[in-house]
Amino acid sequence: MPPILPPLDGFLFLDREKFADSFAADLPAREAAFMADSQVPWGVEALGGAVSEPAWRSKPSWYLVATEDRMIPPPAQRAMAERAGATVIEEAGSHAIYVSKPHAVAALIAQAAARLARIEQTA
Repeated sequence: MPPILPPLDGFLFLDREKFADSFAADLPAREAAFMADSQVPWGVEALGGAVSEPAWRSKPSWYLVATEDRMIPPPAQRAMAERAGATVIEEAGSHAIYVSKPHAVAALIAQAAARLARIEQTA
């Protein structure tokens, strides 16, 4: 379970002491501590939000499964990606994979951009 603290004034934070292990386990301790200290709270109301028309229903999508994520279990990530019909790549990394493995994130973005460019050329 992610170490989400009880709401405070309608906002949620991750427990600073458990942040590194759950959110940024593949980052140096100092960097994970900085992320824990600088986290931005998220509103409880966001959990009840509804999307009227998800973009993935009408647009191509891509998903990077972080196989060592302790915030969103990889099987849940795969299920969400499958539901969206996403092109999926997997990389060993934590929930903070965008920090620990920026090359993997950039490669996925490049793959998506190239595919969309090909689609536009044929349209």
